[in-house]
Amino acid sequence: MNVKQSFFKNLIILCFCLISLTTQSQIRQTKNIGNKQTTRILFIYDASNSMWADWQSDKKVHIATRLLSRMVDSLAEYANTELALRVFGHQKEFRLYDCNDTKLEVPFAPDNHQAIKLKLKAISPKGTTPIARSLEAAAKDFPNCSNCRNIIILITDGIEECDGDPCAISQELQKKGIILKPFIIGIGENFKEAFDCVGTYVDANTEEEFGNALQVVISQIFFPTSCQVNLLDLKGLPTESNVNMTFYDSHTQKELYNYIHTMNPRGVPDTLYLDPRPSYDIKVHTLPSLEVKNIKLVPGKHTIIPIDAPRGNLLLKPSSGKNNQYQKTPMIVRKAGEKEILNVQYLNLPETYLVGKYDLEMLCLPRLYINNVEINQSHTTQIKIPNPGVAVVQKHSPGYGSLYVVRNNEIEWIYDLREDDTRESILLQPGTYKIVFREKYEYQTIRTVEKTFFIRSDSNTSVDLKR
Repeated sequence: MNVKQSFFKNLIILCFCLISLTTQSQIRQTKNIGNKQTTRILFIYDASNSMWADWQSDKKVHIATRLLSRMVDSLAEYANTELALRVFGHQKEFRLYDCNDTKLEVPFAPDNHQAIKLKLKAISPKGTTPIARSLEAAAKDFPNCSNCRNIIILITDGIEECDGDPCAISQELQKKGIILKPFIIGIGENFKEAFDCVGTYVDANTEEEFGNALQVVISQIFFPTSCQVNLLDLKGLPTESNVNMTFYDSHTQKELYNYIHTMNPRGVPDTLYLDPRPSYDIKVHTLPSLEVKNIKLVPGKHTIIPIDAPRGNLLLKPSSGKNNQYQKTPMIVRKAGEKEILNVQYLNLPETYLVGKYDLEMLCLPRLYINNVEINQSHTTQIKIPNPGVAVVQKHSPGYGSLYVVRNNEIEWIYDLREDDTRESILLQPGTYKIVFREKYEYQTIRTVEKTFFIRSDSNTSVDLKR
């Protein structure tokens, strides 16, 4: 073999080595998930007397210890993961019926997998089944952590045998944000009815099912399920986007995720990866907001969540191109016929609303009301606001007075003049107005002055209150 052939042979071997290393690195990255959030898993293990019962190929306790130890081994490959072990029913004999027989045997710590396996081998089932007490005690097993998700996996071959309520305890821990929805693996018998209210129940009637159940639980913890939210227009197409969506736990109402809805490069709603365990309430922060309740994701499947959200725009503009003095005057927006304030909008700043009708109220003098403004799909509705004029009110001495707008030959109060000011400039909508005024130190009612005047857009009107 010449030097050139030897060089190319070595180059090929080097390339294969690099590809192999890259592949192994990708596998490790997949298992490590690249998530800086720490996942803490507390195993609550049933070591009550019934675990000595024969089941499939061996005693329940031997099968459970063997399969759980394998699971603990596999979890060593996941980064940012800590484990702990709580055991119940292993300290006092069954005849003593000790409902406080629960103990944290291995606390949370990095790389404590071997300690958990050794403890599992040393456990000898003895006592009763205090599940509620164990869940309640588990609240203190999780040290304070600002960036952790706390998960309980309860493994049991029976139901509560003491006076506790596992459902109430679990729900309280979830509401307080101490734990996420627990997993319960039932060994040898179907306990779904008893544990559905506690958490996500996984049935294990056989030894094989028990091994599968452990893998199902791990996959749900570390490999979130995909979904996409389709914000639909009036044609039922998912064209709406760029709005915040908040995901809540349907049961606890705890805020779980906030995402700005996005279209991916292919022009379809982007895919989200979520924990499939909770059912979700989703609030879409449109104007007005939209809510969908009790959305359930199927682990391992892609779920499409359709939400009707057709939208259009509203733009408030001055009636002429001149500099409008209402630039900073708020316009209140309400749904047509409703009293609740939906939004406050300003001139020349477009806002996006759901398709429908809206009532507008501008906080100017006098108030400007524009009702039943229609917002249409993918269209900008433009509303022109009359430019105001200015009433320059001149008093020759301080006094008491009020400003009224004249409509249909009737006066409507809109403003009280400042008692001690002798000159005021008042921004007003075009129209007819009247001022009723009496000087402060004039003690005869008959000395009251009335002045009627007109306001035009972009013009100043002088109002002299001299008798």
